Amino acid sequence: MTSSNQNLKLGLIGAGPWGRNFIHTIKEMDGVGLTRLASANPESASLVDGDCEITTDWLEVAIAADLDGVIVATPPFTHAEIATRAVLAGNPVLVEKPLTLDPGEARELLNITEAEGGFVLVDHIHLFSSAWEVLKREAEALGPVCAIVSEAGRWGPFREDAGVLWDWGPHDVAMCCDLLGRPPETVQAVVSESRQTPEGLGETLKLEADFGRGVSAGIVLSNLLDGHRRYFRAYFNDCALVYDDTSPEKLVRHPLLEGSKDKLGPGEPLPVNDEMQMNRLIRTFGDAIREGSRDAASLRLGVSVVEILTRAQQTLDN
Repeated sequence: MTSSNQNLKLGLIGAGPWGRNFIHTIKEMDGVGLTRLASANPESASLVDGDCEITTDWLEVAIAADLDGVIVATPPFTHAEIATRAVLAGNPVLVEKPLTLDPGEARELLNITEAEGGFVLVDHIHLFSSAWEVLKREAEALGPVCAIVSEAGRWGPFREDAGVLWDWGPHDVAMCCDLLGRPPETVQAVVSESRQTPEGLGETLKLEADFGRGVSAGIVLSNLLDGHRRYFRAYFNDCALVYDDTSPEKLVRHPLLEGSKDKLGPGEPLPVNDEMQMNRLIRTFGDAIREGSRDAASLRLGVSVVEILTRAQQTLDN
């Protein structure tokens, strides 16, 4: 176990847009440092400090014996292989969402991690928001959730390896499951808009998830929006909590108008910590490393999210 006053040595695999977010965040944080980077990006040397060792071979970083943890920020279809090699080498892993694109790979990674006594943290980034932490605490006092409505998207991205469902869906599905403490019993997805853009195929999807006990979630995902949208409404008997990551007021409690189950009255902003989600994510990873954590909750949620999105994808395919 690493000493609490010793800087953690982290390795990063992937220096794309999200990988660069990790690089910038780690530079500004105490107690962690980036000592190895695997990247084919020719600009990589200009992104990291001079004492960070750069390689184009991801395996060198995944199995490095001089690291305290490995961050995987590569395309989703590569996650399972990279994370597995890191776990087998004894390295704790922080992996980008979605965990994988295949439920079989996700389940195998879980089995290997548990068998090896390893640790994998999945970056469902909104679960590391201080506003989300407050929302969950408030929800406990408000009683059972009656319904969930969420919407997420912006213009793009347009990826060939992962469409709208897999790009935007992991966040909302993870938030629903984390709040309710269970996966949905059924899930269906339909395409409400589809058109070709100069950058690629654009779609708007609508997901309906039935969580049983009278609770359902309606989720809209799109890469065809003019502006960025990210809100999540949890309805209770007499009020709703609204998480909006694009608003200065990240969390607002609204009373329900008399006689209505979903129409909101004037809101009351709730105080939340303004610490950035990425900082909280890396701090959580660092704490788990220092504690020698073997908690599989995040990995199990990651597996569940992949399974749910696969079921939704099957309804689209059919």
